[in-house]
Amino acid sequence: MTTPTGAGAQSLAIDPLNMVRPRRKITGISATLLPFHDDGRVDWDGYCTHVARTAEAGLTPAVNMDTGYANLIDEETRREVLALTQETLEGKPFVGGAFVTDRPGDRWNPAAYRRQIELIQRYGGTPIIFPSYGLTSMAGEQIVDAYNELAADCPEFLAFELGEMFVPFGKIYELETFEGLLSIQQCVGAKHSSLSRQQEWERLLVRDRVRPDFKLYTGNDLAIDMVMYGSDYLLGISTFAPDLFARRDALWAAGDPAFYELNDMLQYLGHFAFRPPVPAYKHTAAQFLKLRGWIESDAPHPQGMRRPESDIPILRDMAERLGVL
Repeated sequence: MTTPTGAGAQSLAIDPLNMVRPRRKITGISATLLPFHDDGRVDWDGYCTHVARTAEAGLTPAVNMDTGYANLIDEETRREVLALTQETLEGKPFVGGAFVTDRPGDRWNPAAYRRQIELIQRYGGTPIIFPSYGLTSMAGEQIVDAYNELAADCPEFLAFELGEMFVPFGKIYELETFEGLLSIQQCVGAKHSSLSRQQEWERLLVRDRVRPDFKLYTGNDLAIDMVMYGSDYLLGISTFAPDLFARRDALWAAGDPAFYELNDMLQYLGHFAFRPPVPAYKHTAAQFLKLRGWIESDAPHPQGMRRPESDIPILRDMAERLGVL
């Protein structure tokens, strides 16, 4: 299967007011933070407790994602994450990042992706296909062909558009490439992380026209109200407060105007956490979760970006306003 490229930079006519979908049931997936101790070891107890907490709130945990330091952890850690997630959830669904490590100039490596997909499926998860240099260096029609190649061995998976502000090997596809992904029946949804409302609205219009059952998961932590327009979500900011995101989602489904004030406060947290440099949001997450008493240390991955300690009083104020301190 191929799809034409070249017109992807053109914008569709958008009327957001006509796209609002009141009282819609929102599907929430939360990219789970992988916490660390001060000495650089993974805090496995804190991790498992947070996975369980996320599922109990009604959100689906997503593991080995960017929020789980997918590009910094090794294969052994990745396997341990999957094994402990399966054990913790006892059959409840989860999403696992199919991450392939490569370098600029490397070719598309379907065999490496198949190994990651098989590993995730072995532990009961639904794979989400992480970008890589080999995948994102290809033209749009080749990217669709690559996803089709993986679909032969995977009955259900998610695609993933990830902007370069998160990782250097990320890519936001042309709109025609996105539409090509919708033709792959095994691809049941896609996470879109451009941090652009316009590009996400365009994808919603394409989704509604081509394949209405396809799930578009916003990854826009700077515009978490995209759920009002028909997006579901797979967010990093939700790992700060899966309980509050679940409450917000229920308010929207009920048509309760309290949705807006809670959403505004969560968005304030999102803008603070995802300010440049964006990858440091994971340290912000650890700082916030420690303030909530949910993890013991606010240390990031030893190679992860850090935030200043002066952020903590600001986060404490946010937590108090949100009613979690």
